[in-house]
Amino acid sequence: MHPISKLLTAWYKNNKRDLPWRHTTDPYKIWLSEVILQQTQVIQGLNYYLKFIENFPTVADLAKAPEDKVMSLWQGLGYYSRARNLHHASKEIYKNYKGVFPNTYNEIKALKGIGDYTAAAVSSFAFKLPYAVVDGNVYRVLARVFETDTPINSSEGKKEFQLLADELLNKNKPDIHNSAIMELGALVCKPQNPQCSICPINLHCLAFQNQTVLNFPVKTKKTKIRDRYFNYLVFNYKEQLFIKKRISKDIWQNLYEFYLIESDKEISTEELFLNEFLKKLKKKTIILSITKLPKHILSHQHIYSTFYELELNEAINLEGFVKVKKSDLHKYGTPQLIQKYLLKKK
Repeated sequence: MHPISKLLTAWYKNNKRDLPWRHTTDPYKIWLSEVILQQTQVIQGLNYYLKFIENFPTVADLAKAPEDKVMSLWQGLGYYSRARNLHHASKEIYKNYKGVFPNTYNEIKALKGIGDYTAAAVSSFAFKLPYAVVDGNVYRVLARVFETDTPINSSEGKKEFQLLADELLNKNKPDIHNSAIMELGALVCKPQNPQCSICPINLHCLAFQNQTVLNFPVKTKKTKIRDRYFNYLVFNYKEQLFIKKRISKDIWQNLYEFYLIESDKEISTEELFLNEFLKKLKKKTIILSITKLPKHILSHQHIYSTFYELELNEAINLEGFVKVKKSDLHKYGTPQLIQKYLLKKK
């Protein structure tokens, strides 16, 4: 056993957080927790995990569930492709493995939406297979311990850090080792204000010795942010609203939204109502309110949104839209931006 691994596992035994997925070797539950916790903090993800387990106790239950229900339960977590891939993979398991979660690294990794990290996590935690996990916490720990300045978001960096993680791995207890190094990154070796003085491996950490901890890890420059301008038309007719599922390969795929007119810049109400569709509806609609929300920030996009609530004085047909009662809107998965608007209107 590598001396760093020995120190990590001893520290973990006394300092680990009590989390439900650490009390099971069920690969489905471990997989679910890992998918939820991608891009999500534990404090937020925990309730979603419990909610999913309550609604879908087994992978077969998830596979049989309607997509709209899955997306609705995921609502608010963001990065919705995670939910779509989760549902798709559960169907693969149900169809190809008769509902029994595969127990080899390669079979797990072949499932929709599962990459190196998740495959290693499920393999080690559920089946004690010797695969080292490398997530954001592990990147940070390794970069500081070995004072490695290769960018962690480069293809070269991914290979280099995987080799470092493999070198440290305790192959006899890969589940405990992987949990320990991730927990250290989450609780001690934090991005800001790391608690180096109480770190169990600080004597092995080059960055600590050289007082360069905050210089690591290194990342290449971020992708350019794209600005988008969304003008939503919230049509009301006899206590019903019109919503449509986003089916294109864009943000919020398979979630529901109101009638959208996207513009290439922020536009006035007068400019919006020059739209050919709205011109035809001019005599049928009354503007109830106009709500402009603060900038909605996504990973590589900033959304500037304005919601026009309109009352229809006669019925209309909107192709591809469904009419739902206002009281039933919560049954449909909607983007967080829509939820912010609805909350503001309460």
